[in-house]
Amino acid sequence: MIPIRYSKRTITDQEQIDQFLQVAKVGHLGLSNEIEPYILPLNFAWWNGCIYFHGADSGRKIEMINGNNRVCFSVCEEYGTIASPVPAHVDTAYMSVFIAGTIERVSEPEEMRDAMQSMIDKYVPGYYSEPLPLQHVIKYRSSMGSTTAIFRITPTALTAKGNPLSEENQFYPGRKVEMDV
Repeated sequence: MIPIRYSKRTITDQEQIDQFLQVAKVGHLGLSNEIEPYILPLNFAWWNGCIYFHGADSGRKIEMINGNNRVCFSVCEEYGTIASPVPAHVDTAYMSVFIAGTIERVSEPEEMRDAMQSMIDKYVPGYYSEPLPLQHVIKYRSSMGSTTAIFRITPTALTAKGNPLSEENQFYPGRKVEMDV
């Protein structure tokens, strides 16, 4: 993995990274073939040290995964703009994680169910009073009639970086440079 150039923003605290990945809502899956790259946004779960997501079992994404199982996955959350009297010092508060790894379709029914349960717990916590039944995952069909495929990205490398938000310097509408000098 190529090291982060602006190393002072590197985050190595695994607990902070895990917490971020457990709550961030959208990640971007990067795929490539011999012709072109392809990036798509996804809902996902960070569970057991892997990224899980679900989708249709056919289409461009599946063709590209079948052709090249090396992928990347990026998650970024923006927390606000940091104001400064010096224009070159205006900045963004954020956290991001970049994962390089391999992807495979999950075929073991219990892992499929548990990965889906992890996504349900993340996106609609407390909504269902009962855990996801195994048969639901096995029998589910999309509105287009396809089975649901569940994928696991196993990281071979993971980097994280961030720039925390200082409330004192946070930009807000109406803030003017004259207030900061």
